[in-house]
Amino acid sequence: MSVFHRFRNSLAVAAFVVLGSGTGLADDASRWDGDARSAVRLIAGPTPAGSSTAALRAGIEIRLKPGWHTYWRYPGDAGVPPRFDFKGSANLKAAEVRYPAPRRLEEAGGVSIGYDRDLILPLDIVPQDRSKPVVLRLKLDYAICEKLCVPAEGKAELALQAAPPARGSVVGGAGTKAVSRGQSLQDAPLAEAQARIPKRITLGDGGAFAIRSVRRETTGDRPRVVVEVAAPAGAQVELFAEGPTPDWSLPVPEPLASGPAGLRRFTFELDGAPPGAKYEGMLLTLTAVAAAQAIEVSTRLD
Repeated sequence: MSVFHRFRNSLAVAAFVVLGSGTGLADDASRWDGDARSAVRLIAGPTPAGSSTAALRAGIEIRLKPGWHTYWRYPGDAGVPPRFDFKGSANLKAAEVRYPAPRRLEEAGGVSIGYDRDLILPLDIVPQDRSKPVVLRLKLDYAICEKLCVPAEGKAELALQAAPPARGSVVGGAGTKAVSRGQSLQDAPLAEAQARIPKRITLGDGGAFAIRSVRRETTGDRPRVVVEVAAPAGAQVELFAEGPTPDWSLPVPEPLASGPAGLRRFTFELDGAPPGAKYEGMLLTLTAVAAAQAIEVSTRLD
């Protein structure tokens, strides 16, 4: 172990939550699991203060070698979305993975959606028993790409404090001692990732950045959808479209050259529905990204 890691672990034990579990003392981050191209670890966020119902904060951190990228929950024209397995966890009722705003990535012959730099996927963790620690055990299957794409796998384990105990009190039975912690080294990067999660709004709502309208048009051989997005002047805007379930494969919306004043227009063909599915009345989710802002709208396609 390097001097840096020994020093960091010493600080974590002295200043943050120390949880004894069957696998040893917990830190604010697990070990990295991966290789020179990519690696995965779990990180712990701040313990919710003054609430017996708030979700615990944690995150999945993915480190990428420069030039490599990985995929969003919907990968676009090509790619594989990440798959998360928390089945081996202890005292875990639910784990929700949250996605920061992705980017449009040009690949040979198509457009994918994902991340081309290090990222953190925030987690909302709900314990079974809030008086006991949660031991997260993650198995992550994902894909990484440079010129070629390869499958990747990461495993990580991290204990989280489920409720702020009295200083020095024992929780979870004998051998599990917890001390209330202050800030974690991971709080700032986790908060930054949390701020990049698209804000959920309704169609037509919002201020300078909003999805104003969605309409279906029939021109040419195949119907298409036209979306109008209000955005600050000069901002680069990207738009992504998802169907009601993961087995839909809608095209990535393309910008149109012209539009009404103050609005950006995007279009995509109605293509990619699973067998037997209908476009009429389908639940369409649109995610718009402009610089540090991101919004998400769900609406029925009439």
